[in-house]
Amino acid sequence: MKRDLYDDDHEAFRQSVKAFVAREVTPHLEKWDEQRLIDRDTWVAAGKQGILGLTAPEHLGGAGGDYRYRMVVHEELGKVFASSLASSFSLQDDILIPYVVELGNEEQQQRWLPPMLAGELIMAVAMTEPGTGSDLQGIRTTGTKVDGGWVVNGAKTFITSGIQSDVVITVCRTDPDGGPRGFTLLAVEKEFEGFSRGRKLNKVGLHAQDTAELFFEDVFVPDANVLGEVGGGFGQLKNMLPLERLSIAAWALGITTAVLDATVEYTKARTAFGQSIIDFQNTRFQLAEMRTELDVTRAFVDKAVLAYNAGELTDVDAAQAKWWASEVQNRIVDRCVQLHGGYGFMLEYPVARAYQDSRVQKIFGGTNEIMKHIIGRSIAAGRI
Repeated sequence: MKRDLYDDDHEAFRQSVKAFVAREVTPHLEKWDEQRLIDRDTWVAAGKQGILGLTAPEHLGGAGGDYRYRMVVHEELGKVFASSLASSFSLQDDILIPYVVELGNEEQQQRWLPPMLAGELIMAVAMTEPGTGSDLQGIRTTGTKVDGGWVVNGAKTFITSGIQSDVVITVCRTDPDGGPRGFTLLAVEKEFEGFSRGRKLNKVGLHAQDTAELFFEDVFVPDANVLGEVGGGFGQLKNMLPLERLSIAAWALGITTAVLDATVEYTKARTAFGQSIIDFQNTRFQLAEMRTELDVTRAFVDKAVLAYNAGELTDVDAAQAKWWASEVQNRIVDRCVQLHGGYGFMLEYPVARAYQDSRVQKIFGGTNEIMKHIIGRSIAAGRI
């Protein structure tokens, strides 16, 4: 079935992304995995190539917010199995730049956006704590009002870009009795006294994506670094989640397509019992099932992208896209490992690295169980 998501401008942009990937990404993937960190020079190169800031409006220096350009980036990074970089760029482009655009005042936008778009400033968001996961109302990190600002105390964990981040948007409980209205987003800058980073966490996958523990001990945050409305943090986070979940679905589509394409080529080249693996009926049936499932998923995600561009993507739409695409990703990657046989378990083969990297897709951005809760609640209320 012909795909009609892109026009000539998107395909021209694809050539620019291809050049960036060939020059700045592919030669460094192994090194990044070994050092468990992506070089900051790569961020700057991405900024110069116009690959960052695609979700920001043009009047603030971005590309205008057409998410189809982000889809192109997902697809081209997927072709070289650059999961860690794709995830890190998604955090910047699909979560944090929109936070600053939607919630930041003019001074904050002028202070943070230009270096973010240039790849010179890396931002992180600190929600998860050692005792909380998807339950954001269980957050214990506190922000106490003092003259001229806030004093932050607490700890966060599983923070993407936690090691390299220059600014950390920190979710704090600023009113112990405020319920959902008791949370505020405070921007902690790396040089603030009392802010420290713990260990770089050793993960199952996404090895090059730095993930860290963060600690806040009497960190003074000036009022100028309150992002959005005091007490509005929980609602602000909720409003921004659909784009984050769309980005997870988009990456699932990009990497799964690459894995399946690589597996088709492998089954053509690999022989067993005197014939190519693809000539066995079982192999063809499995490939047929996976290709169909992926194509159906692509149709839904493409529609979700257009809905986002039109300002019509709902939290339920995003939840459906996220849980379904990530489940499909994990099913297909697992089956592709099986079709590779023993070689699928060797990290020199991209399918093995994709297997490691895919598992977290069902966890972050809200677990898939939370996604089903969001969808089921809407069904029960008669909204869908």
